[in-house]
Amino acid sequence: MARDLRGNLDMTDSDDFMQTMELREHLVREVAREVEDGRVLAALRAVPRHRFVPEHTFDAAYTDRPLPIGFGATISQPTVVGMMSEALELDGTERILEIGTGSGYQTAVLSLLAAEVDTIEVIPELAGRARKILSDIHCRNVHVHVGDGWKGLPERAPFDRIVVTAAPDHLPEELVDELAEGGLLVVPVGPQTRDQRLERHRKLRGELVREDLGAVRFVPMVHTRAHVR
Repeated sequence: MARDLRGNLDMTDSDDFMQTMELREHLVREVAREVEDGRVLAALRAVPRHRFVPEHTFDAAYTDRPLPIGFGATISQPTVVGMMSEALELDGTERILEIGTGSGYQTAVLSLLAAEVDTIEVIPELAGRARKILSDIHCRNVHVHVGDGWKGLPERAPFDRIVVTAAPDHLPEELVDELAEGGLLVVPVGPQTRDQRLERHRKLRGELVREDLGAVRFVPMVHTRAHVR
């Protein structure tokens, strides 16, 4: 049974919500051109995207485009966040592993759509910033870790869903191992020299069934020597 999407984000009565209501509605209408899932659209409407990009204006925060957040990273385009969230086929009961926390925006959306979210960020400064913002907006079912996303989070596996928000040049075997039977892995795969493909893999009887969801462009998924923490 789907949870009330307002259960985790205590923003609906805030001044910020009132100031951004029209901008949020316009953004959701833009995303709805590509995303049909009503729960995903409701989550995008509920999440205060401007909190994740405080250096940008409200108008910029609610445009359907990526924005720089420092350290060579960006906050993802809301339509892409919606498409990847929809591709995960969430009903509110799942445990998710997200690779690439970034700003924490995708994390916040997922927190409204699933039971629990573990997210890994390779850049400690981004992880710390995202952790604070997610705490400030009352995302209580999220755990932010610093470390190498290529290795996943084996001590917390298996996961019902895994989503990767940076592009590896090949599918990481560790993430495949950490995916539960019947689970879904959504990941952009390919080099930076050309468009990557957004792939959805479903694990059935220990084997992956691949679907191609189209061309995308993501920053590369990098390694680090840091231990996940």
